[in-house]
Amino acid sequence: MSSSTQTRPRVEQVRGSEPSKALRRSGDWARRAPLLPALIFVILMTQLPFVATLVISFMNWNAYYPDERGFTGFDNFVRVFTDTNTRQAVLVTIVLTVSVVLVSLVLGLGIALLLDRKFRGQGVVRTMMITPFLIVPVAAALLWKHALYNPEYGLFNGLLTKVFGDNAPQPDWITNNPLLAIIAALVWQWTPFMMLILLAGLQSRPLDVVEAARIDGANAWQIFRSMTLPHLRQYIELSGLLGAIYVVQNFDHVFTITSGGLGTANLPYFIYQTFYTAQDYGRASAAGVVVVIGTIIIATAALRTAFSLFKES
Repeated sequence: MSSSTQTRPRVEQVRGSEPSKALRRSGDWARRAPLLPALIFVILMTQLPFVATLVISFMNWNAYYPDERGFTGFDNFVRVFTDTNTRQAVLVTIVLTVSVVLVSLVLGLGIALLLDRKFRGQGVVRTMMITPFLIVPVAAALLWKHALYNPEYGLFNGLLTKVFGDNAPQPDWITNNPLLAIIAALVWQWTPFMMLILLAGLQSRPLDVVEAARIDGANAWQIFRSMTLPHLRQYIELSGLLGAIYVVQNFDHVFTITSGGLGTANLPYFIYQTFYTAQDYGRASAAGVVVVIGTIIIATAALRTAFSLFKES
């Protein structure tokens, strides 16, 4: 048999595969086409405003001085990193985020360990524990500011009067401890979020291994330290990172409880103040870009942790 007759079937196979590839491509586009309007909508609503913010961050644009508007390079970013008020806002943001995440993690882990046991009314208790996380942030901040912290009719001072009598101290909780007041309100709202993730991690433990450890004589503390905590490590990382993404952007509690006063202005409130009060659009945009970049870094770490959980499962 000649070489021409041997190569002819191969050529026909190649020609036959080309229509199949074309059909496969057309099928892929047919499946993706319904998603194009949603993709275009997302780009228009998220990416274009960010691009506009990025452009404005390189401009000297203050509404009080409209004639001085122009390109200024990296001056706005230099001012963001060198200004005293900005550094104070960055410090408050770090303290607020770290405190809320750590305290919420510890409380969420304790509550998750309690709810992991079987008892009567378990479903009702779990639902009630999740409720603070479902409240609108502004409503939660108003609740703490007026119903709990108010020195005249707040619940905290009412409890002090109930316990210690009419001569009980009536502190102004927000004025005396402004940052702690915000931290307490945020911890109350974010502890259920941590509890949900950690409870899911607890319920994914291999119970046969835990039971075997108990039969071998391990006590509750040894099981928790050597088995439960290593198993929950990535769940703790995921909940901490996701909590940090949201808490670092918190604006509602700072604005509602203290209005950024008494040294409680974080970066989101600083951006709001720079944009609406000082009317410095360029500097506010530069600060916003810095916050977005920091949030992207945290979100990338959170996604890597989440993907590692999926790989293990």
